[in-house]
Amino acid sequence: DSGMRSTASVQGSLVMYPIYKFGSEEQRNKYLPKLASGEMLGCFGLTEPDHGSNPSGMVTNFKDMGDHYVLNGAKMWISNSPEADIAVVWAKNEEGRIHGLIVERGMEGFSTPETHGKWSLRASCTGELVFDNVKVPKENLLPGKSGLGAPLMCLDSARFGIAWGAIGAAMDCYESARKYAAERIQFGKPIASFQLVQKKLSEMLTEITKAQLLAWKVGKMMNEGKAKTVHISMAKRNNVEMALNIAREARQIHGGMGITGEYPLMRHMMNLESVVTYEGTQDIHLLILGQEITGIPAFG
Repeated sequence: DSGMRSTASVQGSLVMYPIYKFGSEEQRNKYLPKLASGEMLGCFGLTEPDHGSNPSGMVTNFKDMGDHYVLNGAKMWISNSPEADIAVVWAKNEEGRIHGLIVERGMEGFSTPETHGKWSLRASCTGELVFDNVKVPKENLLPGKSGLGAPLMCLDSARFGIAWGAIGAAMDCYESARKYAAERIQFGKPIASFQLVQKKLSEMLTEITKAQLLAWKVGKMMNEGKAKTVHISMAKRNNVEMALNIAREARQIHGGMGITGEYPLMRHMMNLESVVTYEGTQDIHLLILGQEITGIPAFG
């Protein structure tokens, strides 16, 4: 389920990773053991109401008050926020430089309103992060890296996980379609015997296998220190699009039964509509690749 995967992905790639990568030894010792055990839940604050695909335009900011910082602003579409114990928040200092801060639940002026009425990722809690003159201790600033490159490194880690997670959703849809086609009788024989159904199943399995190879290749490059953002971006975009297409094809094989909760297809389809947008929309990922190909940025 993409909602459950999102919860785990945020915890590992977007909360533990920046604390491990950019945090102080004191921060690592304080937060990582509890985050790793699940005793503590975290969230990642980058997206804002008016700044999604353009995070550099963020308006969330903090000011140096001598012995502490004062944080103001808001983030939205934040997975885990209503239940999170801590938030890794990206904000601009007085010079306009982006830094990460660890904001803890209970800090005065910090609230996490929940987002209701979602048709997608219903197993995952989503909400906002609101900062109204929140006093943040100076020791909660992540000292290891500043600038937009820091949160984007976290997104690279999470996007790689999405590239694999989308395959899982596609596999579940494929398996459901394969089993249903073998059991559903029409015109006196299972629909799996019809050429068009076999075509659909064959293409599904081929696309899943291609996506697995792409994700495996990127993982191998990551292990060797050769992977770039563009490689991870390509895998995220391709594999999510593949999974969405398979969910729709599998739904067709199930006929009318495919829209019911008895089968997982509509759940995956609705979840993947969020996955295709978050952590880089399809369009943005195409433009990341386009810039790599042409050397010309089409945005920014």
